[in-house]
Amino acid sequence: MKKVAVLVSGGGTNLQALIDADIDISLVISSNPNAYAIVRAENNKIKTEVVSWAEYKNIKSIKDVSVGRARFSEFILKTLRKNNIDLVVLAGFMIILTPMICKAYHNAMINVHPSLLPSFAGKGFYGLKVHEAALARGVKLTGATVHFVNEICDGGKIIMQKAVEVKDGDTPESLQKRVMEAEREILPEAVKLLINGNKV
Repeated sequence: MKKVAVLVSGGGTNLQALIDADIDISLVISSNPNAYAIVRAENNKIKTEVVSWAEYKNIKSIKDVSVGRARFSEFILKTLRKNNIDLVVLAGFMIILTPMICKAYHNAMINVHPSLLPSFAGKGFYGLKVHEAALARGVKLTGATVHFVNEICDGGKIIMQKAVEVKDGDTPESLQKRVMEAEREILPEAVKLLINGNKV
């Protein structure tokens, strides 16, 4: 059985979807010490680690941020290896990791993104910003995508997608709510595929 780690930063609704789908999670790592996702993990007796992004980032210059990101990623990788993790699931994890960790978990690290990739993707497209862009563009369909993580932000191979209709009168918030429902449906399905060794 593959050992699964879930990386989180916030409320942990996607983590809860994985728990509810009876996926055996060995470790939850949070970039935010105050994330409610930690409570969800602890309530389900899942081991947790906090690797606080706030302690690594430095807003003085881009160079310092990149150094902090590298050290942050190195510690995440060290923690994953220490726990013999086979599959890494980014579930509302808000920090972009370095290529080093992406290569170490090539085709073994996945993310869920709130659009139908390759639309509305890359740096700056997260949270409500994705849905604001979709509404501004006037698309009739959006959705959620589970994909492998590589060195290109949101650029890895697509594993699974689910479309969500954009309705008249939608706001970024109402659209986000329906897309999150799609995320919680396909993320556990994708994880189960990979745990069972199915090709995608």
